[in-house]
This record gives sequence, structure tokens and C-alpha cells, in this order.
Amino acid sequence: MKKKRPHILIFNPDQWRGDVLGHMGNSGAQTPTLDEACHPDSGDFVSFRNAFCQNPVCTPSRCSFMTGWYPHVRGHRTMTHMLNPEQGEPVLLKELKDVGYKVWWGGKNDLIPGETAPEAVCTIRHDPRKSTLPFYGPDRSWRGDPEDDGYYSFYVGKIEKGSHSHYHDSDWEYVEAACDLIRNHDGDQPLCIYLPLVYPHPPYGVEDPWYSAITPEQLPPRKSQSRCGEPSILKGIREGQRLGDWEEARWTRLRAVYYGMCARVDHQFNLILEALKDAGLYDDTAAFFFSDHGDFTGDYGLVEKTQNTFEDCLVNVPFLIKPPKGEACQPRVSDALVELVDFTATVYDYAGITPDYDHFGRSLRSLVAGETDEHRDAVFAEGGRLFCESQAMELSGTSASNEDGLYWPRLRLQVSDEQPWHTKAVMCRTKTAKYVYRDRENDELYDLVKDPDELNNRIDDPSMLELKETLRERMLKWTVETADIVPHKIDQRQLAPTARQSP
Repeated sequence: MKKKRPHILIFNPDQWRGDVLGHMGNSGAQTPTLDEACHPDSGDFVSFRNAFCQNPVCTPSRCSFMTGWYPHVRGHRTMTHMLNPEQGEPVLLKELKDVGYKVWWGGKNDLIPGETAPEAVCTIRHDPRKSTLPFYGPDRSWRGDPEDDGYYSFYVGKIEKGSHSHYHDSDWEYVEAACDLIRNHDGDQPLCIYLPLVYPHPPYGVEDPWYSAITPEQLPPRKSQSRCGEPSILKGIREGQRLGDWEEARWTRLRAVYYGMCARVDHQFNLILEALKDAGLYDDTAAFFFSDHGDFTGDYGLVEKTQNTFEDCLVNVPFLIKPPKGEACQPRVSDALVELVDFTATVYDYAGITPDYDHFGRSLRSLVAGETDEHRDAVFAEGGRLFCESQAMELSGTSASNEDGLYWPRLRLQVSDEQPWHTKAVMCRTKTAKYVYRDRENDELYDLVKDPDELNNRIDDPSMLELKETLRERMLKWTVETADIVPHKIDQRQLAPTARQSP
């Protein structure tokens, strides 16, 4: 008898750093649901300490983990080059729909072009109610005067919810709608629930009880902005954001709000898990919790993110997996090096799907089962653009030309070729070292054992020459192996009879 396909939950918050988790040793994080989920004695999940995205901004990362391709394979390395199923590009959601899944999508896009109908990749694209409140409060008065040093800080603070239990933005609407869908599910058709939430993406604002849930004294120290040999774009963004004179107390308030935003998402994830249990679907569900990328949140004197730097606070992300009933699982925190491209392969593995295209993900099934804690020797991320590659400048973003835009400190640099701010770059990271190749400016090399905060770029250190060459060679091997995809479908050549001989 054919094996029944599991339900699939893809819970995908935006911009959550991998270190803001209680079970990763962060005493400031309030993440009881995720901490309990991977507890060795009572959990059902495996949490991956060393999980890395393939690009530090939304769309390129999503195009990568929804295909198993690295961003360079088809040029998906900007916010405006999305997956196009109408041009034959695979999308995991569509692959699931095509084999019989009821695919329900509730949340932000950043995946397929606006001109593509959602029905091309999913069964239902949930439309939030018109009564949904705007994110982060009713207006942007929290920004203050344009001359204030907090104008580009993204700091909102406490969001007033009135007499309600929460501030009902569209994240809440999607979570509640997903719970209703689960509890009302009937029939044998397997569900795929895709919840790409906005939180904890800045602006940094959250309502109670999560605003007050964080104890500031328990937050770990910020990473210093006194770095040796950092990429030029970070200096440019820091100058534009104008946060250099902030006292530590202000940084602590901002960081506590971000932690509160994560706590809210942890609570929302618990609501989904409880709905699955109430409906009797939990055991038969393969559940995935991961973010698309991280956030500076004050580290290096910066907020938000960049598109072409690869500090761990940006590329190391939470990643937890629960297999369906019948699949082995050893709940724990795994130290294996994994990539988000592995998500695609793992879904295909659990769902019994053989895709009709090549990808670069490796199923995490054996890691989840506890059969091994070895997976990859290195992980990779990439971003930026070539000189004068104007289609990759993201010129359509209003913040690039408008100083009132929240993202102006970064986007004004991305559209300029005066300096190598937005230069193309690639990261190769092992458990102990990180190498970044940068076009048109100095490369980076960090000893992560002695310098886990990546403060001292040792690319010109003679004692690091052998390590540098080893990582450069590893990056070359990866580039050759992943340079392109040859389609499975073979075109029929029209040849003369005498030319149809084997070479």
C-alpha cells in the first residue's frame, strides 16, 4: 500500500537571528515553545545551532530555500528577481500542490512576481480581513524629526493594544486563520501550511505582554563596532544611520523590543502546534520552523541588515524540524553545519517526492534521526552585484532616492558605483573559520575560535595564508559544482540521418 504523505507546516518568521533562542544559551531570550520543542526528554524537534541562509535579505533567501538552488544559479540575488513558475522555475509549494497537497499560504510574498497569480503555486492564498491593523502602530510618528539621531533606528518601542489581548496586525490574522483551517480540516488530502510572517522584522515594536517580557539585564553584550578590516558598506551604513552616539541604555531598549518580537512569534508558533494537536494532526505533520535571515539589532553599531555582508548575526538562523509519525527523531540541539537549501530536500524526502529538476539540498533526515551529527564541511552565502549591474541595484526601492525612507542609509549605497559598497561577495564558512571573497575590495578572513565576534579581519596575516588558500579552494570547488542546472528534459535535435551517430 502506498505510504500516506504527511501534512507539512512551514512556519517562517522574517529576520530572526539564530542566537535569540533560550536553548542556545541566551538567557535573555523568552522562547519557551521552541526551547521545549527540542528538549531531549520531552521534545519532538531537532534544533540546528549551525544553520545558515544563502543570502542575508528576504527574496534571494526565499528563492533559494524554496528551490534548493543557490542564488547565483538563476540570478535570484535581488529583491526584485523572484521565482517565476510560468517560466519553468520550480517552487516547492507548487511541487507539493502538483502531487495532491492542499497548499494554504498565509503571509507575506517576497517569493513570486506580483503579476503571477498565487494559484500558480498554492491552492489558497489567504486574504487578511480589511480590519487588520497596520504593522507597528497607526502611524510613523515614532520616527521623530528627520534630524534626530533615532530617525533611522527603526525603533518603535511599545505598541498600544488597548483593551484587546493583542495588537491585531496581519501576522495575527494569518496565525488565527491557520488555526481555523487546521481545526476544520477533513478528508484525506494532505495539508501544506505556509506561514511566512513579518515579525520580528523591524521596525522594532511589540505590544504587551511581550514588550515587558524581556529582562534587559539578561541580554548578552552587543558586538563592538570597533572592527579591523570590515567591508566598506558597513561604514557607509553606520554613517547614514547616525547611531554612533547612542548610550548603551538606548541600545538595550531597542534590543529588548526585538527579543520581545521573537517572544511573540514563539507564542504564535505554540498556537499552531496546539491547533494541530487538537485536530489530531500533530503526529502526522512534518513541521519546520526557520527564518530567512537575521538582523544586526545593534551589533557593530548597526540596525536592520545588509545585502552583501555575512556576519553570523545575519546569516545564522533558527532552524527546527519535527518529522512525521513513523520517522525516527532524537530531540536535541545539533551542532551539524546545515543550509536552508537542505530544507527543500528534507521536505521532498519526508513527502516521498522525487523532483524533476536538480538541486543542491541534502536531506536532514538522518540528522533528525540522530544517526549522525556530520552533514556539511562548509556552508555558503552570497550577495551584492557586479560593477554597473544596474538591474541588481534595486532602483525601484523608494528609499534609494528619498532620505525619508527607512532604508535610505543602505539603499543609497546600493545604487552607487562611487565606491565598492555593493560589491559582489561570497562567503565560505566552516565551524572554525570564515572566508569572504569580495569583488573590488579586500577579502575577509576570521578565526572563529579566537574571534567569534568577527572583529579582526586577518586576510593579510601571513600566519593565516594556508587557511586562506584552503577556504579559497573550497569555494572554487563549490562554485564549479553549483554553477548551473542542466534541465532534465532533453530537446530533440533535428539532425540529418548521417549525423545521428554517436560521437
